[in-house]
Amino acid sequence: MPSYTQEGSSYERDMAYIPDRITKEPGRSQDQYDDGELDVRTWPAEPGRYRLVAARACPWANRSIIVRHLLGLEDVISLGLAGPVHDERSWTFDLDPGGRDPVLGYERLQEAYFARFPDYEKGITVPAVVDVASKAVVTNDFPQITHDLFFEWRDHHRPDAPDLWPDDCREEMEEVMQRVFTEVNNGVYRCGFAGSQEAYDEAYDRLWTALDWLEERLTDRRYLMGDRITEADIRLFTTLARFDAVYHGHFKCNRNKLTEMPALWGYARDLFQTPGFGDTIDFDQVKRHYYVVHEDINPTGIVPRGPERESWYSPHLREKLGPPR
Repeated sequence: MPSYTQEGSSYERDMAYIPDRITKEPGRSQDQYDDGELDVRTWPAEPGRYRLVAARACPWANRSIIVRHLLGLEDVISLGLAGPVHDERSWTFDLDPGGRDPVLGYERLQEAYFARFPDYEKGITVPAVVDVASKAVVTNDFPQITHDLFFEWRDHHRPDAPDLWPDDCREEMEEVMQRVFTEVNNGVYRCGFAGSQEAYDEAYDRLWTALDWLEERLTDRRYLMGDRITEADIRLFTTLARFDAVYHGHFKCNRNKLTEMPALWGYARDLFQTPGFGDTIDFDQVKRHYYVVHEDINPTGIVPRGPERESWYSPHLREKLGPPR
């Protein structure tokens, strides 16, 4: 889960991630990291070299799990999954036998960060790509990770992999993704972590303005960019999948539920029922993460039982807008 900084009574995302890239043509350069010098590198896209460490609970990490599956990279980049509940130090591998990742041998993802940066002081976030041989983190730059899985690993995609970044709508797609990120993906957190009524009210209005815009956009088109699934849909889906289970109540995003917005609810179910989407969602882990970890918001630690997963399998009727291509 990416970390946040407080600006007055509003919360803003800390977007300073490890900037390394994994590319087809690796190189090397130097840059600054905090008060010290960070060795900024591009690493080679070599099958079997890296482990993607993610968590089903985290929407930002969930993106990378979906993209890896859709592109058919399961045998190219291995996947390690952290448990849903972590402390201030790190995500942990408590889902694995003995509480250790079977490939890296670590109990905590923090160990991979310290293997590269012994004095690393920022938050230990997922997703993270780890170099298996050195057991050191390569990058935790979540939007760049999924971007590079598509562009830099093309030689290893399955033959019928979807075009998640189509050239003919790239400019509009970038604009849509930016609005989705600032107003929806980040918007629910802005509501949940608001430090004053004024900050919350502003965040709430921004979020619902964006959700109303998306409801209208998706009324007459099957996906955000028309008749094909793109990276934009993946980025929106992971927030929608958590909306009624977490954000509606826990983050006070409660004007209405997702299930009360016909276009968005049908769209979310359409994606959920698409292989590679719903099968990455574990609602129990999602709820445990938010309701247990956020002690300041939910001091009792009680995890709600609903809503039921079965509703996500009801007919979405989005086929009338056209078959996907």
